[in-house]
Amino acid sequence: MKKLLTAVAMLFMLNACSGQQANTQADPVNITSLGQSEITEVRAADVIPTYPKRGKSIERTFVHQPPLIPHKAQYPINLKKNSCMNCHSPAKAKRMKATEIDVSHLLADSKLNKHYYNCTQCHVPQADNKQPLVDNDFSAK
Repeated sequence: MKKLLTAVAMLFMLNACSGQQANTQADPVNITSLGQSEITEVRAADVIPTYPKRGKSIERTFVHQPPLIPHKAQYPINLKKNSCMNCHSPAKAKRMKATEIDVSHLLADSKLNKHYYNCTQCHVPQADNKQPLVDNDFSAK
């Protein structure tokens, strides 16, 4: 059996070294797009939002308002892991110098209550955006 496997392996190696080369020139591909329009308007890039320095936060405007997040909120939150808890869990908040999650969001065993699992549902980044996010044509007339 060992001789048979060795012979098959030798045949594969000889076949690979036989000098045959694959076609290296690809045939041209004709692609039709959504149209032959040219870019006629070039606008400046969006202004990058600025986030507050450490320790600075916006005052809440009403009782029980969810606090704003003083940093980008692009950390993954999925069914298996809530990345916000890497810094804001009761066990890690002091060491990470982050705000500890409110006790109303925790169960008796200090685990995150699943009703509050999606942090960005209530908490949004506190950024100073230099451009309006949504055009507003509202008139009270």
